[in-house]
Amino acid sequence: MLPEAEEDKLTQLNRRYRPALMSFFLRRVRNHAEAEDLTQEVFVRLAVPRGQPMAHADAYVFQAAANLLRDCGRREKVRTEYRSVIQGQPDADVGLLDPVRVLTGQETLAQLVAGLRELGERTRQIFVLYRLESMSKRDIADIYRISISAVDKHLLKAMAHLIRRLGEPK
Repeated sequence: MLPEAEEDKLTQLNRRYRPALMSFFLRRVRNHAEAEDLTQEVFVRLAVPRGQPMAHADAYVFQAAANLLRDCGRREKVRTEYRSVIQGQPDADVGLLDPVRVLTGQETLAQLVAGLRELGERTRQIFVLYRLESMSKRDIADIYRISISAVDKHLLKAMAHLIRRLGEPK
């Protein structure tokens, strides 16, 4: 919580600068909601107590606004570069939430779960520990007090069963 005097000062700054800040941001981002968020962020920065009183509020408020825009520009540049890298990848044209893809994935997952349930308890547990929990074969062998080759046999048995049930991986 801010002391009451600081809160009053912040309220006065809000009344004085909010319209100008909104105008400043709207001219640059051309999105009312984003301009509102940026304006609010300036006031959040103003609310953070500093060691010394603010001598030139005008300069500070608009310097904070300019810095905020610069930060947003940098973040947007990173996002744009990331999108361009993603667009260059082979499956970039496939929508991540394509309904057919989601349904196919759900059906495959259901078949996989059913196939796992058909395995013996120890074989299923070993498979899950190795494939899903990324546990080493040595650690699994130590847990079950079996040899690493026995762990390999359980994994082969599980994979063979799942491949029969689901078909060869593509």
